[in-house]
Amino acid sequence: MSANDRPSGQQTTTAASHHPARNATRDSAFIKACRREPVPHTPVWFMRQAGRSLPEYLKVREGIAMLDSCMMPELVTEITLQPVRRHKVDAAIYFSDIVVPLKAIGIDLDIKPGVGPVVAEPIRTRADLARLRDLTPEDVPYVTEAIGMLTAELGATPLIGFAGAPFTLASYLVEGGPSRSHERTKAMMYGDPQLWADLVDRLAEITGAFLKVQIEAGASAVQLFDSWVGALAPGDYRRSVLPASAKVFDAVAPYDVPRIHFGVGTGELLGLMGEAGADVVGVDWRVPLDEAARRVGPGKALQGNLDPAVLFAPTPAVEAKTREVLDAAAGLEGHIFNLGHGVMPSMDPDALTRLVGYVHEQTAR
Repeated sequence: MSANDRPSGQQTTTAASHHPARNATRDSAFIKACRREPVPHTPVWFMRQAGRSLPEYLKVREGIAMLDSCMMPELVTEITLQPVRRHKVDAAIYFSDIVVPLKAIGIDLDIKPGVGPVVAEPIRTRADLARLRDLTPEDVPYVTEAIGMLTAELGATPLIGFAGAPFTLASYLVEGGPSRSHERTKAMMYGDPQLWADLVDRLAEITGAFLKVQIEAGASAVQLFDSWVGALAPGDYRRSVLPASAKVFDAVAPYDVPRIHFGVGTGELLGLMGEAGADVVGVDWRVPLDEAARRVGPGKALQGNLDPAVLFAPTPAVEAKTREVLDAAAGLEGHIFNLGHGVMPSMDPDALTRLVGYVHEQTAR
């Protein structure tokens, strides 16, 4: 779909498309890799780098609930900047949580330590859809404020905005919390496909609006996390998920910022995830990057994909496995080095710092 074909409600202003913060990051290694342009070195960032393993993160978060911390702009700014300062990564990831937009529109939920997001009243019927109202910038003023503060500090280092994808948000809402088998989710998807389609469509609108807020505030790229979608077969993904994910990517397409799509256990879905509209497809550690490139097809950059557990091995082993990832990525059109999933809380931060330095050194052009 070209910009001229878009409904007028999806048009953006030139000012929004060319935000000063994005202009400052245009020549960064990360943005160039996303756009499949030549880079001075392979850029590195880590999912869940903001927080998790850093002692300075644990210190500033002490006594503050997760969702509360996401709504405090000064704290969000500090946490987002911590890994950039410490690890010298090539991009910052905005500190938030995928359920923040749901909380912002009034869904009664909380993030319980050791459990994850828990929804007080799950979405199970058509009447429940009425609780999923539109999200507006006024619902998340703390996001706009924090991103303004961050981009002023980051300068030429890109800030990645993010959101949870419709399937993963729907699963939390339908199950009432995290689920290994997604039985209620799949029961709705198979048993009431129209209700399911309406649910993920509403979530696509909310998610698209949430990403727009971040882009208009100055984010240089966005990532859509579909944490649970690896539970689906390709046919089910194409029928029941791809239209909603595509709607999210289409909502932010006029801004011309790189769009990254990532899911866990999605080796069989990589081509379809690219079809949804991403410029960069994230790959977990289960599929080598050269094989992932074959599945995704031309015209996309890839992101990944060192197994996070490797970081617990001695440095020579980490470097050997990292070398395997870099060798598999050698022929790619564009490559952003990342873990195949997120930083774990018990990881040694120094191992991450060494990893960034190693990738930069090994790929310096």
